Amino acid sequence: QVQLVESGGGLVRPGGSLRLSCTVSRSNASIDRMGWYRQHPGKQRELVATVTTSGITQYAHSAKGRFTISANANAVYLQMNNLEPEDTAVYYCNAELRWGKAGSEYWGQGIQVTVSS
Repeated sequence: QVQLVESGGGLVRPGGSLRLSCTVSRSNASIDRMGWYRQHPGKQRELVATVTTSGITQYAHSAKGRFTISANANAVYLQMNNLEPEDTAVYYCNAELRWGKAGSEYWGQGIQVTVSS
C-alpha cells in the first residue's frame, strides 16, 4: 500500500513561514522523485518544487529564493519563508514511485495553506 500524508499547513501572516511535511508509506518501492504542487481556487494545479533521488531540484519561478524543498528516505519537506497572500492554496504532495521497471505517480489528499493578516 502507498500512502502520502501531508502536515504542517494552516494560517500564517504575510511574511511568516510554514514547513510542510509529507510522509510516504510504501512497500518496497523506490522513489524517483517527490515534490509539492498547489492549486488555487478555480485554477489548474501547478508545480511548486520537486526533488529527484539524485538531489536535482526544480522550483516554480514564484518559489525561488523563498521556498526550499528537501527529502529523506521516507519524506519530503517544503520550507516556505516570506509567505505572501498569493501563496494561499491547497498544497499536494506528489511522489513518483517505482517497483523495478514499473512506476506510478501518487498524490496526497492536499493541505490548506492560508496567508492572511
